[in-house]
Amino acid sequence: MTSRLYPLALGNFATGTGMFVTAGLLPPISRDLAVSPSAAGQLMTVFALAYAVLSPLLAAATARMSRRALLLVALAVLVVGNVLTALAPTYPLVLATRVVAAAGAAMFTPTASGVATALSSPERRGRALALVMGGLTIASAIGVPLGTWLGGVAGWRATMWLVVGLGVVGFVGVAAVVPDVKVSTSGRLAERFAPLADRRMLAVLVTQLLFFAAGFTAYVYIGSLFDLPLPAVLWAWGVGGVVGNQLGGRLTDTYGPRRMVLIGLAASTVALGLIPVANLALPVALVWAFLWGVLGWMIAPAQQYRTVGAVPGNVSIGLGLLASAQYFGLVVAGVTGGVALGWYGRAGVEILATAIGLVAVLFTLATYRPVKDAPEWAGVRTADRPA
Repeated sequence: MTSRLYPLALGNFATGTGMFVTAGLLPPISRDLAVSPSAAGQLMTVFALAYAVLSPLLAAATARMSRRALLLVALAVLVVGNVLTALAPTYPLVLATRVVAAAGAAMFTPTASGVATALSSPERRGRALALVMGGLTIASAIGVPLGTWLGGVAGWRATMWLVVGLGVVGFVGVAAVVPDVKVSTSGRLAERFAPLADRRMLAVLVTQLLFFAAGFTAYVYIGSLFDLPLPAVLWAWGVGGVVGNQLGGRLTDTYGPRRMVLIGLAASTVALGLIPVANLALPVALVWAFLWGVLGWMIAPAQQYRTVGAVPGNVSIGLGLLASAQYFGLVVAGVTGGVALGWYGRAGVEILATAIGLVAVLFTLATYRPVKDAPEWAGVRTADRPA
């Protein structure tokens, strides 16, 4: 069954590379389109905002579609969006094409997670979700450094053509391997937001938003925070993310999501506070970036598992809302990080990222509490479960 999940991970690899790589391409994009680096950074912000808004809307509109067909349509839209980005001659048009690419991503990633859940047994669900979402972490480990290097030597548009190629390969893989599965979902828009009435689900979403706002406040503007070779730092962060995602899936299956979420949040916040120390020398930066990647991406499977536990009857809807919260966090990061960078320089970004991380820790401690009764999910030997 695991082999059927690899094309889903590959699709997320294309999605993640297309979005995250813009953080490493700010200088060539700003030069080519005659805009400031801060304006170039808004390409990721626009992508994230479009994803967050479109995800529930498109999920409702495509509820009656076959899951396999939806995955293929999503990848086709993603490919078209990145083709248009590579060809767009002006900054406003490039911004518009990022909305198209985001629409494809907004359909693909939540659907892929839902399909992975349907194809896995409860005791292996954390690992299945980690494998599929691992495409995003591998994108940060391989796709982003490779795309950053390619953009430096051949132009940022060459990087976008690389993303197009990855999307095409993902499309072929899904068409060849992934079966159609039954995933319960509703086409009524009101029901897409029904889980927000559940305080447990709302707490999951706020944690997700705050966590990504903290981490990506630093990541989007990482080129302005380090005086060291950026591709090397991004590569170390990405490798750490791959390790953290897989480790997080296994540890979530063993110890439950609460411990993994709290440990990851606290340790990631400490890592954000150590950015000035990491900038002292390249070896220090590489170790720091690796550990930051491990700690940050370790949370992803736990948050997804936590979502499944909060809304077991609406898994696809819950995962879609989780993804929207994640991308709203990126919007907050892009906007507030850009303001902090413009007003206070790199110190402002570092302080802001750490402060948001601390808020995330305190909020999660207050809203995600352990209970003393026996756990309800198979394979998890812990007293922790969603409160």
